[in-house]
Amino acid sequence: MVVPELRPWRAAKPHVVRLADAVRPRLARAAAATKPRLARLARAGKPQVAKVARPKTWQYTAGAATAGLALTAGVVTAAGPWDSSGQRTAERDRAVALGRAGGTDHGSAPGAPGRPRPAPSAGPVLTGLGGVSTVKSAPDGKALADALTPLLEDPALGPRPAAAVVDVTTGRRLFGKAPGTALTPASTTKVATAVAALSAMGADHRLTTRAALEPDTKEVVLVGGGDPTLTARKSADGAASLRTLAAATAEALADRGVREVTLSYDTTRYAGDEMHPIGVDGNLALVTPLMADEGRTNDSASGPAQRVADPAADAARRFGDLLKSHGIKTTAPGPSKATNRAKTLATVSSPPLSAIVERMLTNSDNDIAEALARHTAIATGNRADFAGAGKAISSQLRKLGLPVKGAAFKDGSGLNRADRLTPDLLTALLAKAADPAHPGLRPALTGLPVAGFTGTLTTRYTDGASGVVRAKTGTLSGVHTLAGTLVDEDGRLLAFAFMATDTDPGRPAATQQALDRIASALAACGCR
Repeated sequence: MVVPELRPWRAAKPHVVRLADAVRPRLARAAAATKPRLARLARAGKPQVAKVARPKTWQYTAGAATAGLALTAGVVTAAGPWDSSGQRTAERDRAVALGRAGGTDHGSAPGAPGRPRPAPSAGPVLTGLGGVSTVKSAPDGKALADALTPLLEDPALGPRPAAAVVDVTTGRRLFGKAPGTALTPASTTKVATAVAALSAMGADHRLTTRAALEPDTKEVVLVGGGDPTLTARKSADGAASLRTLAAATAEALADRGVREVTLSYDTTRYAGDEMHPIGVDGNLALVTPLMADEGRTNDSASGPAQRVADPAADAARRFGDLLKSHGIKTTAPGPSKATNRAKTLATVSSPPLSAIVERMLTNSDNDIAEALARHTAIATGNRADFAGAGKAISSQLRKLGLPVKGAAFKDGSGLNRADRLTPDLLTALLAKAADPAHPGLRPALTGLPVAGFTGTLTTRYTDGASGVVRAKTGTLSGVHTLAGTLVDEDGRLLAFAFMATDTDPGRPAATQQALDRIASALAACGCR
């Protein structure tokens, strides 16, 4: 699976080359330490290979983080979903960066005929998260405190920053500063939404949009299935296509001898207010189960943009125009509800939930986040509104044994300032997603932006932590959070959460830089 966010690979070559050179000594040490264990794992796992009939969809989520995951020793587990063997090598990615392309995610080498050449193979250098790590022991708590506490006292972080650092292998908290304090999390809420949605529905779940015919009235109902990635653009790029749905619907109608219909649309899958408490805002369209291209009025696929006033009506109108282009005459669309007697004419389905979660986290997509929150409510028997979604997220996290005390979920995106999360919960979410016992939650990690490479971290971490830090950002006026994973100087995978509130709204860059310095210091810290 090729993930759109990583397609500009050649532009990233200099960064990867620089990073590979920087981390080579660290990976060499990890290789020497882990080689005996990995050899034993390979021998033990070999008899099981023949039993695997077909990988599940979540096993193809590797593309969201090829560069970052390959260059952070310890991120991949022996049973992880990133590739067939569960291993990544820095040497392979360095070869790609130098133009010796290989693998399905990297395209062909410049000027090379035919299919891309295989990348040079190299011995495994990564240790599994399961079992006992043969890297070094986890960092010492006092040493971590000595390294991080002064940085957390930066005035740019406001009067009461909170933090937690957890050893992912053991789940033990190594450092904390008010780790149980519930603060406004901003977009790091999406990590909780991702874990709850994956837990409730499964990584292979897909969202379906359908067209149905009421047999007695010749009414065609476009039924919104809550797919926030539905597109009407000519290039669907793997998403469900409104054009495909219209073509199939027109063909089904023609087979029935129907050339003229009444067109309507059904948005009853969701309940409650469509308007988010923030009001009309370019960061989010109305929360409706039927929309095309997130109701955007331009060609953007992420970030703020002006939205149409009624995304459902707009999608139905565009669907009607597409039907007309196939010879089906329609009325102007209006709201309705498909009856139990309606016959499905055609359907289109979204990418798997794993891919949708990755897109949400990488781009900090608020429309996807609110949709997944509502689907979590539906999957758990709660009302599909803001309150029901918040209840569903909280209950799913509680079922996973996560520390939800003090947490409050007023939406799925983090745009609501009344949301509350603790550093302890954020790090526990990340550790749970890395747990080999919960492979279906792994997209909550693979979707995290890679420092200096993807998503909301593309332009951050131009120093040595580029490619090593993977984190979800959260930003509101006066609120800044950062939660993710990194590998320290000795190859130990750590989860972290840094939260700052009541910061100077006129100096957001200073606060972001302060958070980045803390994460970079953690990555560079041996601290034993």
